[in-house]
Amino acid sequence: MMNRGTAMAMDHTWIHDLRACAASATPAVLVTVAGAKGSVPREPGAKMIVTADRLIGTIGGGHLEWKATEIARRLLGGDDVEALQRFPLGASLGQCCGGLAQLLFEPVAATAPWLEALAQQSPDVACVVVTSAHGAAGSDKLIVTVDGCTGSLGAPELDRAATQAARTLLRDGGTTRLAEIGDATATTCLLDPLGPCDWHIVLFGAGHVGQAIVRAMAEMPCRITWVDSRDAVFPASVPVHTTVVATDVPEAEIDAAPAGAHFLVMTHSHPLDQALTERILRRGDYAYFGLIGSASKRHQFERRLLARGIAPAQLATMTCPIGVPGIDDKRPAVIAIAVAAELVQQYEKQQRRAARPEALPRAAAETKRSAIL
Repeated sequence: MMNRGTAMAMDHTWIHDLRACAASATPAVLVTVAGAKGSVPREPGAKMIVTADRLIGTIGGGHLEWKATEIARRLLGGDDVEALQRFPLGASLGQCCGGLAQLLFEPVAATAPWLEALAQQSPDVACVVVTSAHGAAGSDKLIVTVDGCTGSLGAPELDRAATQAARTLLRDGGTTRLAEIGDATATTCLLDPLGPCDWHIVLFGAGHVGQAIVRAMAEMPCRITWVDSRDAVFPASVPVHTTVVATDVPEAEIDAAPAGAHFLVMTHSHPLDQALTERILRRGDYAYFGLIGSASKRHQFERRLLARGIAPAQLATMTCPIGVPGIDDKRPAVIAIAVAAELVQQYEKQQRRAARPEALPRAAAETKRSAIL
């Protein structure tokens, strides 16, 4: 069991998956980790969709997930089920974590208005989804942004109190939590924030390795902009978080990327790789830049780019070869696993630095020392 100290980017794919269930008229139950104490398999906000014959996503596996699946399918079968349930992770569940998980069970109708409202929310606008966790499963939701709200929890007074609590959570940058909402008759509600994705990956090259990386990152909570001039090399379908850009001016995608993006360059052309590398290095405000190739390719690029005025300190921020060390296999799928692991490492490092700004000077000093060595 793991308690993660670093918050990952928020995963919005469950909205797409639930809409797909609704579109095919497949009854489904959304199971959310609403609260956690001690050591638990997944963090609050983690979700799993249960249908009669499928599981989409995970709340951590093991006996807890098996028990949650059983309860969700009882709900699908028409049984009355309490929306919020507690699960001590001890001997009764065949687990020795010693923590406590609270799970929220919600049947999702094919015509759930909140689901369509959530799908229409701009991915760049933060919101909090508020759900009543009191009584039987199946409550409606309130979707709250800084300056608006949609839906209802069933009572104007509760809606007003929930809106205030949600906006406080947005202001403070809080995470998923249970809260008692209201004064006279408090209602237990789940406050579940959905923020803009801050993990942007811009991948240049749709060859074998590029395709393997996109597959490896298919279930990660990121946005991928996938760039190549050869429209025919892209696969027929791509993950929901991936945007294909077939263009003769790939440099424009460097300029369009947000600050803090993760760049990967692996095109079919070394001259194009060098041009993209120079453009990325001159921009400079990336969280990670990886260039596929050997130490020899790096040496050649560094010599040429130094001659073009790129500073040695900036060249030191380029990762080449790419991928976590210690893996020598050159098959595309293996390279993709090594690169995906490195992307996760770099993203988590970025998150830790954002959470502890005071560590930035030390981190910069360590980067400089590594470049010298």
